[in-house]
Amino acid sequence: MRKGAKAALVGGVFAVMVGGAGYGAYNLVTAVTGGNTSGEEAGAVKTGPLTREEIRDTTRKFFAAWEKGDAAGAAALTNNDKAAESALTGYRDDAHITEVKVTPGTASGANVPFSVKATVSYEGKTKPLSYKTGLTVVRGLTTGQPLVDWQPSVVYPDLEKGDELVTGEASAPPIEAVDRNGTVLSEKKYPSLGPIIEQLRKRYGDEAGGTPGIELVVRHQSEDVPDKTLLTLDKGTPGKLQTTLSASVQAAAEKAVKRYAESSVVAVKPSTGEVLAVANNRGDEFNAAFQGELAPGSTMKIITAAMLIDNGVTSMNGPAPCDDSAVWQSQTFHNLKGMAPNENATLADSFARSCNTAFVKLIDEKPLTDESLTREAQDRFGLGQDNWKTGIASFDGSVPASPGPDRAANAIGQGQVQMSPLNMASVTATAITGDFRQPVIVPQELDDRELATARGLDANTVAQLKAMMHRTATSATGTATRVMAGLSGDIGAKTGSAEVDSQATSNSWFTGYRGDIAAAAVTQEGGHGGDAAGPIVADVLRAGG
Repeated sequence: MRKGAKAALVGGVFAVMVGGAGYGAYNLVTAVTGGNTSGEEAGAVKTGPLTREEIRDTTRKFFAAWEKGDAAGAAALTNNDKAAESALTGYRDDAHITEVKVTPGTASGANVPFSVKATVSYEGKTKPLSYKTGLTVVRGLTTGQPLVDWQPSVVYPDLEKGDELVTGEASAPPIEAVDRNGTVLSEKKYPSLGPIIEQLRKRYGDEAGGTPGIELVVRHQSEDVPDKTLLTLDKGTPGKLQTTLSASVQAAAEKAVKRYAESSVVAVKPSTGEVLAVANNRGDEFNAAFQGELAPGSTMKIITAAMLIDNGVTSMNGPAPCDDSAVWQSQTFHNLKGMAPNENATLADSFARSCNTAFVKLIDEKPLTDESLTREAQDRFGLGQDNWKTGIASFDGSVPASPGPDRAANAIGQGQVQMSPLNMASVTATAITGDFRQPVIVPQELDDRELATARGLDANTVAQLKAMMHRTATSATGTATRVMAGLSGDIGAKTGSAEVDSQATSNSWFTGYRGDIAAAAVTQEGGHGGDAAGPIVADVLRAGG
């Protein structure tokens, strides 16, 4: 009896303690087995690679709990249950996502891709939601148990730390963007405008007079970053928003950038600063035409030439010898291969041929200093002061005062100088009119925002810059002549190619004007200015003539 009772008691307690998988279970087993460790000790933390069965079973349990709306249960199968439960609860209660069905894909080791089909419902509006994402199974640091490695992207692929999924009334009403003549600008017809129209909606939707719809959005932790719309349950009523764009020029820009990957172009009206077209051909939605920050290559020589003229260093008919090489503070600069030297070259000669060495040699002349190019860019061309208010996000260029070799590199559009196509289109507009008119994509009177200002250029400087750009586009030695051939009227241009350390091929830059339209383009890894960016600008100028 005593022996039997003892065995029953031990067996009963043993069953309870193993069920709890606690520290007491390990001690009890040790006592019963007499400390025999010939087999695996119960309660020991498991180590080593995860088995296929552990990965499969963990994901199945996690998906099943998620599908049932059991946020706590699913979170318990992760390595960060607090964050996971909060996200999964929000998924259900804040994003109003129900009827979740998760379908796992083929695992690659511990990485498991999966697809989600669900329903989003809010105030009587319902819409299906489907997407693909993935997770990774890891071994718990303290328990050794297989757990889902919790990341916000498990719930939705676009989520980052601090982001939330929320369904509700849109932050701003929808808009119907129209061009300067009232033509509707749809994303379907003008693909580049999709992200731009969304920016305009969020900034000017209320002023346009529409009523908000209902959306599922990614709400970012930073209030400075706008919500990202994932699903529209109800479009609301759009208000009409006037832009400065031209539907015909925009159509030409859309078509032109499709010729070369990673290309962006902007066209402006020099007499007003109004943006006529903006187009990008990229693998993402980044508006590189407005926000890109790239070395502009020899298109920068427009500003450098203005600096030389304004400071009395030389003039378009003054000396600017073009040598094979030039040394500035131990760094040697060269021209493009095949360019013959010309000791008797004028500034107009070296500008038209895009001779680097001529510009490098001239920046050493008095009264020029490390700050001279920066002052020219800021005071005359309105660049680099972080104060442009175009109506959407934009970069207004950067021309820092640079000592050492970068002073010379900056002068030819390398070094530390950074520009976007918008900046270079504005540079050309200022060069041919003498007035800096900050570019805008929506009329200033819409919100009475304060636009950037600058001194602009003297008439004498304008006449010389315009003559040199015209020569570059029409003379036998001009680097832009081939591209601009066939364009009638008052034309001019400047080519550029910018070397990038990580690229085998330079970035192609080109800016030009025709009558009252100025345009600039860049094609990353496009080669010389006339190879890729040039044809894009020429097509846009042709449409705007």
